[in-house]
Amino acid sequence: MPTVFYLAYGSNLHPLRLTARVPSARIVSVVEMPGYLLAFHKRSVDGSGKCLIYSEQGQHHKMHGVLYEFDVREKDALDKAEGKGNGYCEQLLQLQLDGKTYLPYVYVAQSTHIDPALVPYDWYKELVIAGARYHGFPADYIASIAAIPSKPDLNAKRRRENEDLLLQIGQA
Repeated sequence: MPTVFYLAYGSNLHPLRLTARVPSARIVSVVEMPGYLLAFHKRSVDGSGKCLIYSEQGQHHKMHGVLYEFDVREKDALDKAEGKGNGYCEQLLQLQLDGKTYLPYVYVAQSTHIDPALVPYDWYKELVIAGARYHGFPADYIASIAAIPSKPDLNAKRRRENEDLLLQIGQA
């Protein structure tokens, strides 16, 4: 089966979340990306802030993520779930891990969909934190995510679905 590599950095960090979208996903490695930052300023169709990464070359910043591999036939499903073409485009990154070169794709926010005033929903931020904890990201990195303001999701159905996922993650 042909596979594709994908760099997760936001709500898809936790394997339970990602495998709900792409069942064949498997973890390849945790990665550290010097010169990149994580923010929650990508405008979603629901009006909340979703994760984005951006380059801050020359700075002493590091973004943490997870390199996944999955069946290429499942990529369209993830593209749809992530809103590719509606605020996100994909970009290939070159990663060197243990002497091997990987070319994962990553979702990058389109400039027309970036608004620094946006904040994530509480459940969304908690999904990112749960994934960061699962993969053992540094405590200060997790604390910086936890310090980001968030807001309640007034859509009860969406909130319940994602809170249920968080409960499953807590029991996994």
